[in-house]
Amino acid sequence: MGAPPFPRSLREGGDFDLSCEPLLNCEGLMSKIIWLGAVAYTPKVVTIWEGMRNYFHEEAHLPVEVVLFQSYEAQVAALLAQPGDGMPRIDIAWNTNLAYLQADEWSSHACRALAMRDTDLGWMTKIVAVSGGPISTLADLKNRTLALGSRDSGHAAILPVHFLEQEGMREGKDYRTLRFNSDLGKHGDTGASEVEVVRAVLDGRADAGAIGNRFWSTVHSERLVPEGGLREIWSSPEYNHCMFTARPDLDPEQERRFADALSAMSYDNPVHRPILDAEGLKRWLRPHVDGYAALRQAATQQGFFEELAKSA
Repeated sequence: MGAPPFPRSLREGGDFDLSCEPLLNCEGLMSKIIWLGAVAYTPKVVTIWEGMRNYFHEEAHLPVEVVLFQSYEAQVAALLAQPGDGMPRIDIAWNTNLAYLQADEWSSHACRALAMRDTDLGWMTKIVAVSGGPISTLADLKNRTLALGSRDSGHAAILPVHFLEQEGMREGKDYRTLRFNSDLGKHGDTGASEVEVVRAVLDGRADAGAIGNRFWSTVHSERLVPEGGLREIWSSPEYNHCMFTARPDLDPEQERRFADALSAMSYDNPVHRPILDAEGLKRWLRPHVDGYAALRQAATQQGFFEELAKSA
């Protein structure tokens, strides 16, 4: 494929010494590199993917280069770009659950799922309310206000609305919403909107709030609210989160080597462990694609699969 016009060392003729990079030999340089996309939702992303790149080069002997994007829509556009489109192209994207489904839908189901974290299984949305307050069940939300996170967050906005509708509670008719659309394009990765949801519940602007179970665990473990200040009133069915997604025409051998390299990482290896800890997992798994049906249905109903040109 035609490789993207970056990084700077390749694009501008900087001090990148190919002789010091045995994997990046001049013959067939660009065609052999696997261009991997990730979204820079926090500064630690740079550290994580520097560590991953070093692993791919030094241990897996796989020429992976990382490209950082500012939004998942731009990343998916690069994953689906064709030669001559005049934009960067990548081979594999580290996608949220919504971005994975967008890539799948916009490629007519030609993109392929490659791998995921062990911690991407079994996600849930929690609805929380002030302890001792008037909200103790979903029925108590009738004609009250529910705080939601960023509108493109699967766990803090898209799925809560969807699951509540399945429970007979319709947004705007049975309950009001207070939305915190911070960091749009990041699909809720920053967690900033969930912080705002909890604040709104605590200060009374909202009667209850929807957050992911991972953030709810953080609320407890890091004591972000006074002990016993909030209680869980409802928990959603389980669903899955992030997924490495390959472009439709990626060479199957490159795809296999990439997935095998991930599987070879071990939490017992002291070199691997800091990288895995930073990315929030203990081991990489082969894809479990059966945990996305609810989000696919919700995203369809809420308009997240509208044509790519409008979203990128």
